[in-house]
Formats: sequence, structure tokens, C-alpha cells
Amino acid sequence: MKPKFWWRFVPRSAFSQTVMLIGCLLLINQLVSYVTVAVYVLKPSYQQINQLIARQVKLLFVDGIDIGREHLTIVDALNAKVHDDGMKIYNQQQAHEAGIEQATYYGFWSSQMSEYLGGDAEVRVTHGSVLQIWIRPPQAPSIWIKVPLIGQNVSDLSPLTLYLMVIGALSVAGGWWFARQQNRPLRRLQKAAIAVSRGEFPEPLPLNGSSEIVEVTNAFNQMAHSMKQLEQDRALLMAGISHDLRTPLTRIRLASEMMVEEDQYLKDGIVNDIEDMDAIISQFIAYIRQDQETSRELGQINKLIQDVAQAEANRAGEIEVVLTDCPEAQFQAIAIKRVLSNLVENAFRYGSGWIRISSQFDGKRIGFSVEDNGPGIDESQITKLFQPFTQGDIARGSVGSGLGLAIIKRIIDRHQGQVTLSNRAEGGLRAQVWLPLE
Repeated sequence: MKPKFWWRFVPRSAFSQTVMLIGCLLLINQLVSYVTVAVYVLKPSYQQINQLIARQVKLLFVDGIDIGREHLTIVDALNAKVHDDGMKIYNQQQAHEAGIEQATYYGFWSSQMSEYLGGDAEVRVTHGSVLQIWIRPPQAPSIWIKVPLIGQNVSDLSPLTLYLMVIGALSVAGGWWFARQQNRPLRRLQKAAIAVSRGEFPEPLPLNGSSEIVEVTNAFNQMAHSMKQLEQDRALLMAGISHDLRTPLTRIRLASEMMVEEDQYLKDGIVNDIEDMDAIISQFIAYIRQDQETSRELGQINKLIQDVAQAEANRAGEIEVVLTDCPEAQFQAIAIKRVLSNLVENAFRYGSGWIRISSQFDGKRIGFSVEDNGPGIDESQITKLFQPFTQGDIARGSVGSGLGLAIIKRIIDRHQGQVTLSNRAEGGLRAQVWLPLE
């Protein structure tokens, strides 16, 4: 079932989810605060201002309008009655010239003014350095009355808006800092866990953060310490075993060299057995060592293939090399060369004298494959061959330590790569390795 479209935009990380949660709660709080202040503080204030202006307008018409010789029009008569020099009356043409068309109509103020003045009134507002209220009264619909409000300007940044913006910015910054502090130990723990999965054991992590994160970090430090101690004990054990085994093997080989010519067949058998045992011990050491002695550097996979093919050219058989133009990539050259050598060794051992080494590049990864023309392997056994001490070689008529492919798998896993085995349609086995560019 595919996820819903909107679900794709929901943040996945704990850091993003925490920031989004704090942001949503803050937005709701800001909206509620703004609506509350607007309804219970600003609205009554503007109603009071509207009522005072309506009272002033009513006073202009309370005694009627006396148009005499000194006052030729109703506009002149009303201007003569204005005691406040700020209020001024205009006819339609004068109001147009004074900028009534640029004023903004306010339905809320207009309905209130109509109620106060007892008729259909219109209110417009001009914003600027001084807030100017334009009223078209029902007593004289042909005129406009302009009332300036000194010290009032809704276009300016009000203290309420400034307060909400500052509080919002501080809350978001505080939420981001809090989420970052909570997320930092988790990121550090993630990097350390990845390092441990690669066989590296970092220093104990600092116990910072909440109590739950401190407990998890402490448990991880104990686990990493136990794994490090286990690896050291295992390496020491294997080194001791290899030393203790190789010493008597050396004495046996030395003794076999002193055998008489009549026992040459016994001597050859003993030497072959000693060489097989020495090779098995070397595989044990290679599996334990995990190629940690080298660091990753930029290298060319085609060069490694050519080096291995040249080193194996003296063997009885044919080596076919097919190279593709591949970019350089970060890898441990010694470890990858060991992978190539082991795969070529297996191909010669189980094939019929022909192998092919190829390189590939798919745009994101570089790869190489080793093919032989041997009997192949039963499909049901392929998935088990990478497990340590699995005698998968029996499927192709031989025995061994069961560590060859396990060593290859461990090296490729340390490079975050992929290794697969498959039977060729023409007969034989194909080993495919992919490595990331970085």
C-alpha cells in the first residue's frame, strides 16, 4: 500500500519532528493570542474611536446648517462650524483632489458609523504618517468629512505585532536549540554504532543529554567495550594458536627433509599436508585480522585487476581480461586485491583452465566479476557459502577451511559493498562484486 501524498512531507527525523511540533504549537498560540487581543483589546478601542468621531459629526448637524452670504455652500458652512482645525469638510470634487480614491474602505467601521449616525454612512481610511478617517455622513451624502488621528497609524508596526514577532522568533530559536541538543547525542551514537559495525572501536561517548539518552549511551559504551575486549581476546587466541601450530609443523617438515629416498612418496605427502595446514592457518589469521591495517585511498580497480591477472599468468590455463572505463574510488587496495586473488584462486581450483575477469561501472558503483567454466554450485547452497566454516567447496569436489568466501564477504561488507554468486548459463560460476564510489 502506497503512503498518502501528504505523508511524504511529514519529517522523519526526531529533530525535524520536534521543531515542527514546537512550531505548530507556537503558531496556534500566536493565532489565539492575536485573536484574543484583537477581540478584547483592539476592537473596543476602535469602537470607542469610531463613537467619538460619530459624536463630532453629529455636533456639526445638531443645530442645522445656516447658509448665508458669507457661506455660499454647505461645505463652507460646515467648515465654519468646525472648531478643531484638524477636521475638514470636502465636496465630491475636493475630496477627489484630496485623495479619497486612494483611501481604503472599511466595512466594519462603516456599519458601526451607520449605526451611530442613524443612516447609511461610509468610512474610508488613508494610511500614512497620520491616520486620516474619511466619513460620508447620512445627513449630507454629497460631502466627505476628514478627521485626522494624531499618533494613530495602523500601517506602522504596532507594539502587539512587534511583541508577537519577537516572542515567536525567540520561541522558534529556543525550540531549534532544544531539538538540536537532544539530537546531537543521538547523531554521535549513530556514528559510533556505524564505526563499531565496521570493526572500529571509538573512545567511550560522553554521557550528555536527557536521562534516557544517557542510559542508552552508557549501555552502548559498555557493549562497545565488551566487543572490543572480545575481538582482542579472539585475535590473541588465534595468534597463539597459529604460533603454537606452526612451530611443530616446521619441525615435522624439517624431519621430513631428512627422510631417505626410498620414502620419497611419504615425504611428498607430508609436505603437501603441511602446506595445506599452513594455508588454513593463514586463512584463520586473515579472517580475524579483517584487513584493518590499511586505510582507504583513491584507487583504480582496473589496475588491481591487471596486477592480479599478471601475477596469475604463470598458471596453467587461460585468463581473459575485459575492462570497462571506471573512475577512481575509495577502497583498501590490499584488501580488494586479496578478494580478487581469492576469487581467481577459486576459479582456477574448480574451473577447467579458463577464467574471465571483468570490470563494470553503473554510474554510482564500480564492480568486477570473476567467472570460471567449472561445474558450478547447487542453487540451494549458494546463500550458505558466505557463512564461516561452511564447507561449500564440497559441492565442487574439494575441501577447505570454509573461510575463503567468508573473508571475501567480510572485506566487501566493510566497504559497504555487495558480493553475489550465480551459475553461468554456459556452465561454471560467476562471482560479482560491487563497491560504492565513496
